[in-house]
Amino acid sequence: MSFLKTIFSKKPVPANQTRTTLNELFKTMRESVIVVGEDTRIFASNQAAYDAFARLNGVLENKRLSEVIRDLNLHEAFRRALEEEKVSDVELALVGTDKKYDVRIAPFEFDEKRGAIGIFYDISQIERLENVRQEFLSNISHELRTPLTSILAFVETLEDGAITDDENNLRFLSVIRRNAERMHHLINDILELSSIESGKITIEPKKSNLANLTDEVFTNLSAKAAEKQIRLVNEVAAGAFVFADAARLEQMLTNLIDNAVKFNREGGSVSVGHTQANGSDVISVTDTGEGISGDHLPRIFERFYRTDRARSREIGGTGLGLAIVKHLARLHGGEISVTSTPGKGSVFFIELPKINQ
Repeated sequence: MSFLKTIFSKKPVPANQTRTTLNELFKTMRESVIVVGEDTRIFASNQAAYDAFARLNGVLENKRLSEVIRDLNLHEAFRRALEEEKVSDVELALVGTDKKYDVRIAPFEFDEKRGAIGIFYDISQIERLENVRQEFLSNISHELRTPLTSILAFVETLEDGAITDDENNLRFLSVIRRNAERMHHLINDILELSSIESGKITIEPKKSNLANLTDEVFTNLSAKAAEKQIRLVNEVAAGAFVFADAARLEQMLTNLIDNAVKFNREGGSVSVGHTQANGSDVISVTDTGEGISGDHLPRIFERFYRTDRARSREIGGTGLGLAIVKHLARLHGGEISVTSTPGKGSVFFIELPKINQ
């Protein structure tokens, strides 16, 4: 007789066979399942339940539920199922972990004895994604609101008569343009990061001349560097090549060097170097800026994370550049890292798989 026939058979079956049948049935379930008797001792469970709850508790069967999971709401829901035959839904957060569950508890009869079954739906990943979504919406709303508020204020000023103020109207229009461009760059970076994270961006690595790429980036950013009298130093050997998608490598270098210029001190320098270590090509971007404190370093590559929000908004930037660099480096099979000394500057490293000779 199959275990399904046993479950639905009206003939009484031995308790050990019932336990075996339940365990066989529960093996097919992805959710964690725990069945308790009237004494609240666990009668049956599945492998998912062992993976979730038995690491520190050993065998689950014959233990009281309170020995395995300590949660008053959960225990009360099982009590209602056992004594009042009521179905309950509760949320469970495991203490000391980041695991969260939606739990459905219902009466369950076996061997003509009253019991209760709990089915634990793991919602940890859903919770994390929801938190990421909410944080993203909060950040993007704030980043868009700041330039939009400025645009609306100056448009209103122009409408109120400043359009004929020859001394200020062009300055007001310049502020509007600058903030509109900031919003444009932000939206472009959001779309770019979204495309990378969703796998829509593909790369075509090939032998690329790093020195030439660095010179091109320096040329594009030379005017911005000149405003702060920052020296751009290319320390890459003329014959140095790396295996990368040239366009995407240029994008990574542009983001890093642009940041190094923005957050540098006046009269400072930004240098790009190249070494080989542990089977990788290592590209370094070194600046002489204020540096980054140690408590910020672990989060520096997160979307919208800024060590100094007020200053970042003052000098521009979307807060997405380093996140884009991180994803592009990983798309190449490489990695991005940073070391920094507050008051002296920072060094960003792009590690790429070495060219096969």
